[in-house]
Amino acid sequence: MPVQGSVETVEDKNTENTEEQEPMNVNLEKETALVEAVLFLESDPLSVDTIASISELSKDVVNECIDLLKEKYTAENSGIELSMITGGWTLVPKKDVWDVLKERYGNKNAGKLSRSAMETLSIIAYKQPITRAEIEAIRGVPPDNMIRTLVERQLIHEVGRKDAPGRPCQFGTTKEFLKFFGLNSIADLPQLDERESERFELAR
Repeated sequence: MPVQGSVETVEDKNTENTEEQEPMNVNLEKETALVEAVLFLESDPLSVDTIASISELSKDVVNECIDLLKEKYTAENSGIELSMITGGWTLVPKKDVWDVLKERYGNKNAGKLSRSAMETLSIIAYKQPITRAEIEAIRGVPPDNMIRTLVERQLIHEVGRKDAPGRPCQFGTTKEFLKFFGLNSIADLPQLDERESERFELAR
């Protein structure tokens, strides 16, 4: 009998410990709504740290809210989703929805970029860091005007100088470029086809 009593006591303690270790059943509906509102009101992608600072929630809670929002936006009747761009979270239209609406709601600046500017920007994006001469070797025409336009739009900037005679300036894309095209990093650029890849290699 004493042994049985001892067993019961251990079981009771284990039960108590289990109850103490169970996480609190926290309702995150209001917190999730708050995080969603922050993302809606901010035009730039936000890091978890920034969202936590604005919402006055802990980073752990923000991460849980982000997971809940991701799940929420998987529903077919949701036209938006969470996307990681330049290291931060932002709300964007789903691709199939955007394909229908982009002609009306597309980035206004995108329409103002000429075909030549877009081609120059593509070369810089895929071959950065790259010099004016290397861009010209690929396009066949001087890129000065296009480079000036892209610098003014803050899509490219000088990233250094090449270790070559005259130490020419080298150009690369900016964070604004990633935001412009909805990319998290340069690694997210689409792969070039074989023909374009060979053409771009003319710069080397």
